[in-house]
Amino acid sequence: MVKKTWIEKLNDSKNLPKVVKLNSKGAQHWHGETMVVPSPLEVDEIMRSVPEGKLITINEVRQKLAQKHHTDIGCPLTSGIFAWISANAAEEMRGEGKTDITPWWRTLKSGGFLNEKFPGAPDMQKKILEAEGHKIIKKGKKQQVEDYQKSLIKVR
Repeated sequence: MVKKTWIEKLNDSKNLPKVVKLNSKGAQHWHGETMVVPSPLEVDEIMRSVPEGKLITINEVRQKLAQKHHTDIGCPLTSGIFAWISANAAEEMRGEGKTDITPWWRTLKSGGFLNEKFPGAPDMQKKILEAEGHKIIKKGKKQQVEDYQKSLIKVR
């Protein structure tokens, strides 16, 4: 079996998005009744929309997905996995000489932390964010964008 490229994974919708009704345990845990399981390209589209100087956390990505699909929440698991696929696909495109790639480095984990699962992480993400004017600070063993809240994309 031939392994899929990151770009192929990004473009494989797997019959997504889909809206699911949460069972009582899930509804209690997530404080909502409905959840959208997004497609990889939907997550990529949100990540791609973040302009230089601005940031987004995976929580804002999930909020935007929930708004788009009129659900209470965006799936935390698939949103994180698809952000990872988007980041790797962007670097795969960069390796092919493309310059119009998703600025994955502007997508942070909750709390403004760098994502240690992103390509070359966290050093590559730190280097690019610093080049865009953000200051990275150590918080225990993790790295965080200082005052990241000031640069967050607003979710309506």
